[in-house]
Amino acid sequence: MTRGTFANVRIKNLMVPGTEGGVTKFYGNRGSNASSPKGERGEGAAATMSIFDAAMKYAETKTPLIILAGHEYGTGSSRDWAAKGTRLLGVRAVVAASFERIHRSNLVGMGVLPLQFADGTNAESLGLDGSEIFSITGLSDSVRPGQQVTLEIQGKDRQSRSVPVKLRIDTPIEIDYYRHGGILPFVLRELVAKA
Repeated sequence: MTRGTFANVRIKNLMVPGTEGGVTKFYGNRGSNASSPKGERGEGAAATMSIFDAAMKYAETKTPLIILAGHEYGTGSSRDWAAKGTRLLGVRAVVAASFERIHRSNLVGMGVLPLQFADGTNAESLGLDGSEIFSITGLSDSVRPGQQVTLEIQGKDRQSRSVPVKLRIDTPIEIDYYRHGGILPFVLRELVAKA
């Protein structure tokens, strides 16, 4: 199921123009001890491969992943496995123009951070191509539903910029789920505390 999470033949990944399906680019040499990809069709430091294979290579170096998405992210997804597979592939955050309501909730339940671009802003308007390195600042123990946090973006030229994004954890209980790494760890901790 994890292998099939992003295997839909209609997916269009803007990192790999002119292709459809579950393919992406793997950027192997980012100052880590990631091995260079062998046998994949590559362009410079990036190699084109399946999303699953790239995720497994990033997992080898414990590199957390982020998804940049458009409008209504999660629409038409298999509700159970879409968020679960995303988390198991190593995705820690999704930054989208907007979310399908239930999928956003399921991402939080799996411990994946949903963030929303400000109106009129998206990956394309920011000139992002997927080769950047991202970090998120403004998260703390006092995080509140819907607050603004910052997406820090470091480009290939090592220049950094900051983009405000909205935290799409919409309720206090979702804050608790996220703090515990998802709904299952939250429930287990609650059960242990009562025992």
